Amino acid sequence: MYHFILNGEKVVAKEDKRLLEYLREDANVTSVKNGCNGEGVCGACTILVNGRKLRACLLTTAKVEGKEVTTVEGLSEREKEIYTWAFAEAGAVQCGYCIPGMIISAKALLDKNLNPTNQEIKKAITGNLCRCTGYVKIEKAIELAAQALRGEIPSIEMQAKGSIGERMARIDAREKVLGIGEYVDDMKMEGMIYGGALRSKYPRALVKNIDIAEALNHPDVEAVLTAEDIPGQRYIGHLVKDWPALIKVGEETRYLGDAVALVAAKTKKGLREALELIRVEYEELEPLSSPEMALKEGAPKIHEKGNILSHEILKRGNAEEAIKKSKYKVTRKYSTPFTEHAFLEPESALAVREGDGVTIYTSTQGAYDVQRECAELLGLPREKVRAIVKLVGGGFGGKEDMSVQHHAALLTWYTNKPVKVTLTRQESIIVHPKRHPMEMEFTTACDENGKLTAMKARVIADTGAYASLGGPVLQRACTHAAGPYNYQNIDIDGKAVYTNNPPAGAFRGFGVTQTCFATECNLNLLAEMVGISPWEIRYRNAIEPGQELPNGQIADEGTAMKEVLLSVKEEYEKYPYAGIACAMKNAGLGVGVPDTGRCNLVIINGKVHIRTAAVCMGQGLATIAVQMLCETTSISPEKVVVDPPDTAIAPDSGTTTASRQTVFTGEAIRRAGLKLKEAMYGKSLEELEGKEFYGEYTSITDPMGCDKPNPISHVAYSYAAQVAVLNEEGKVEKIITANDIGRAINPKNLEGQLEGGAVMGMGYALTEEYPMENSVPIAQMKKLGLLRANEVPEIKCILIEKNKISLAYGAKGIGELSAIPTAPALQGAYLKYDGKFRNQLPLEDTPYNKDNKK
Repeated sequence: MYHFILNGEKVVAKEDKRLLEYLREDANVTSVKNGCNGEGVCGACTILVNGRKLRACLLTTAKVEGKEVTTVEGLSEREKEIYTWAFAEAGAVQCGYCIPGMIISAKALLDKNLNPTNQEIKKAITGNLCRCTGYVKIEKAIELAAQALRGEIPSIEMQAKGSIGERMARIDAREKVLGIGEYVDDMKMEGMIYGGALRSKYPRALVKNIDIAEALNHPDVEAVLTAEDIPGQRYIGHLVKDWPALIKVGEETRYLGDAVALVAAKTKKGLREALELIRVEYEELEPLSSPEMALKEGAPKIHEKGNILSHEILKRGNAEEAIKKSKYKVTRKYSTPFTEHAFLEPESALAVREGDGVTIYTSTQGAYDVQRECAELLGLPREKVRAIVKLVGGGFGGKEDMSVQHHAALLTWYTNKPVKVTLTRQESIIVHPKRHPMEMEFTTACDENGKLTAMKARVIADTGAYASLGGPVLQRACTHAAGPYNYQNIDIDGKAVYTNNPPAGAFRGFGVTQTCFATECNLNLLAEMVGISPWEIRYRNAIEPGQELPNGQIADEGTAMKEVLLSVKEEYEKYPYAGIACAMKNAGLGVGVPDTGRCNLVIINGKVHIRTAAVCMGQGLATIAVQMLCETTSISPEKVVVDPPDTAIAPDSGTTTASRQTVFTGEAIRRAGLKLKEAMYGKSLEELEGKEFYGEYTSITDPMGCDKPNPISHVAYSYAAQVAVLNEEGKVEKIITANDIGRAINPKNLEGQLEGGAVMGMGYALTEEYPMENSVPIAQMKKLGLLRANEVPEIKCILIEKNKISLAYGAKGIGELSAIPTAPALQGAYLKYDGKFRNQLPLEDTPYNKDNKK
């Protein structure tokens, strides 16, 4: 028995166990999050013990015997009000998973020092990872909290009209700040049991036998399932059905994350023990660990159709001839790595059997994707599977594929009990798809004045064991490879190749991050040949309204690439070690793929309920939805409720991907709002009780390879320029990110996306790694190279608003674009710094390399 004080109350722990487990499971204190499974690196479980900041995952109940433990739940009412206001006012809350831990770190600092410097604030939260915000607005929030605690801010009330352009606080800020918002792993149900998967021992091996007898005899075990127990389609997949939910006897495993068997048990301990009791006989086979191996003549086929998932060819004009005739040309090879999304919330799902159907509570980027794939697996009509999305602790593309949802659904179907499946951090690192590594050769040419004439590219993408989103990622890498410039002699050949590595799929930037790096680095070399600056070569070629993009699409009137470049010119030219890069990114799926945003407005008890299955994973979609509706109808935000994505009540608005939700769901809300506005003439909301108003928007685009001279590949493009500045020691001093965003629905939200994207791009450029040996990931969270607050430079955001069309009030997507130009901008800065041309990521021989760190 261990006695201590928890948030002012005496408690007794019956056994010595990990304190994090006691807090979450026994004491129902769920503000402390399990982000790294005891590695002690993420800070999401930060608590105070006798006023000292510590991590609950590294403590046991015995170690806090007789001590006082404080979590966010134990803050005084005044502190709760101040921190809620400060973090909302600063725009510091995105996915929210890290925020309670951040606030405890802030309290530990401010309890001792109410006048901290920015460096002291950075130091205070260095132990707390954030993957969304880039830390900038969290630091600002702590400054504001300090001011309020000093009594310097007379009023901390938050008021908003909900109009477009307003820096309105996020509507979910309070629940995330105070830790009362519910993520899936925070949920409990009566009779709930725990599920998990036995993963393959080898990345490639023949499964010869699976013996589950011992596991079935474990007293805690409720079910042990193998491939033979799947009632519906065993092969699932977001787009291509090539991913088996369970590997069967006689089949080869394709990567280390393949599931061989499932277990449901009454306790987590019993689950772990039972998984170890399953005996699998393997015949280990040599993995195909690179596209080069997979493309060799006679190489084993990873999939029946072969080792090439997708082959894309994009040609316009005559690139070969134009290159020959050009005054200057440059050819370089580039290499970019696998990278891990590292969202702070590990994947989790809770499935419940309800009659002849199943309800799945989940963390995902697409509610209807979960419904569709789980229904197929169970052999049920879609309407028998309901998906409800809880708070999502980050995604960045990594939560588009099924990870745990289908396994939870299958286990609850057999046990008839609620089953929760949550990945450990190490499982998450192994299982979910990553950013595609790419090997690229780019040739870029220009005339004597620096006008671009042609580009030729060859791209090989390692798409890993399964398709995931590999096909569309390759498409986007190709359609954007020539950059946001005005030239049309293009010859691009891209292949996505299956290997026995972890699958590669959607990741912020969606393939453009990789090819942009190659194109932008080539431009710097051409500029030197011509004798002009890197800024000048970009400005001379920047796309303007009415001109043709390299993919043939005519740039619309809202295009502001030149304005973006002009906005950074002064900053770029005043620093000796500054690099610059530009990028473009689509909004919407495009290339002829059906793409629709949908929304239903329902009047309940005098309030307007916004119902859409569009998922917020931290980007602030719910707040944008409120502002779109309030602008359209003049209703105040207090009269609006945003319901969670739920396939039973909310229309399908597509996956949160392709920077599409602000445009597509935003426009659907605007259209539904216009219907509501018309109905409100002479009537109150109370008089419209029960009425529904439906809105829908579908884009029309042209498929890849169509014969139109000027195809519409995407409904909208955003444009960006970033400048990266180094100091005399070669460290990043400042990043300036300028973006053509169409129209800012919420500038505070936008800045948060831009800052977070720039820091993620900086990590991609300098520090992030996902090491593997023979297709076996050897990465741990603490070794991924994720940047912390004390490593983040000053970030300046510039918003360019030019788009005047009515579609979504002129807004364009920004979430992905924000991370794309950072790596080539930094490459250019280091080229100026020491004259070395670096052609692979992370950039070599910088102060950020591990070998150079003291």
